Amino acid sequence: MTKVIVQHHVADYEKWYPVFIEHGKVRRQHGAQGHTIYRGEGDANDLVVVNSFATPAGAQAFLADPTLKQAMDQATVDSEPRVWVVSETEDQSY
Repeated sequence: MTKVIVQHHVADYEKWYPVFIEHGKVRRQHGAQGHTIYRGEGDANDLVVVNSFATPAGAQAFLADPTLKQAMDQATVDSEPRVWVVSETEDQSY
């Protein structure tokens, strides 16, 4: 499984979240299978989003989709996103 990890800051989480959910249809078109959202302890508008994709090609296609930039602008993203595309190597629970 391929993960797309995105870290960015938003001006207002309550405005960001509905746009993120609506844009989910685009993620699914590219093979997304789910997501996890993390909010900063010191700043709840500092976000890390982990999206799961079936394939690396799907993840790359999503990142290249022109609607992504539009959705981020609409969703009050106010920092340059940091993005990692990674393949899961190990998952342990304790």
